Amino acid sequence: MTDEDRLIRCLDANSDMLAEAGTFAPPPSSYRKLIRDTLQEAQHGGLSSEVREVLLDSFLEDDSADRIVLSNPGFFGTPKMAASSGVFYGAADQRLRTLDRIFHKDQLELFLAICNPATFLPAIFQHTPFNTFPEFLRGSDPAGFRWSEMIARIRTACPDLPITIWCNEDTPLIWAEVVRELAGLDPAKGFKGEFSLLSEIMTQAGRKRFQAYLKSHPDMSETQKRRVIAAFLDKFVDEEAIEEELDIPGWTEEFIQHLSDIYDDDVLEIQRIPGVTLITP
Repeated sequence: MTDEDRLIRCLDANSDMLAEAGTFAPPPSSYRKLIRDTLQEAQHGGLSSEVREVLLDSFLEDDSADRIVLSNPGFFGTPKMAASSGVFYGAADQRLRTLDRIFHKDQLELFLAICNPATFLPAIFQHTPFNTFPEFLRGSDPAGFRWSEMIARIRTACPDLPITIWCNEDTPLIWAEVVRELAGLDPAKGFKGEFSLLSEIMTQAGRKRFQAYLKSHPDMSETQKRRVIAAFLDKFVDEEAIEEELDIPGWTEEFIQHLSDIYDDDVLEIQRIPGVTLITP
């Protein structure tokens, strides 16, 4: 409920440049179902010694890639598995442990966007077969969910796994850094779609002025670009584009603010987890 494949589409649009850096982002259709089926088979019958090679042969065009980017919003589980027993994605650590076993010859990394439970829980609920929100949560308190708990479980299951986290709410400001880190690009490398997210949440007048400003200031550093983006969003944000309707019975404005405050504290807790890099504005 965060990316909607924007990252993987951006990488695909820059495939030639990525190839020069040794990075390959195969089309999701070539691996999502295959990896899902492989994980399910591993639960019941274990892993064959050839599973890594079988998977790589299915989506790797040649052997020249140093870095392969795989993306799947459902990797940790289906929407109905997203919030059960008071935790986010109870199967996340087990699935990553299995993936780590499959690619034991390689350096696995995890990149993950998180978002405010006040918006995530209602949004993911809409994609489940449950009729009511309490049925979806199975009696759990919405205020009890913590992303830090899930990440700590992952850290325990895969202690050597580098984890990069960012808040979805910050993505328009840090989009370029997220793409570069994910793709293994140079920190100053430009790419197609570097400012694509801004077009979704900025007014037309703001977009025109922003593009004109970029042309007149071609040598800005990444820090300067973020300040400019923040300034333009402050003045030209499209309120309708960022407004989210939360229609959960019993959720008052005060309760939604309470969940948001918990989320802010949870992000600080995530920063304290060893081996985690948090990308911030």
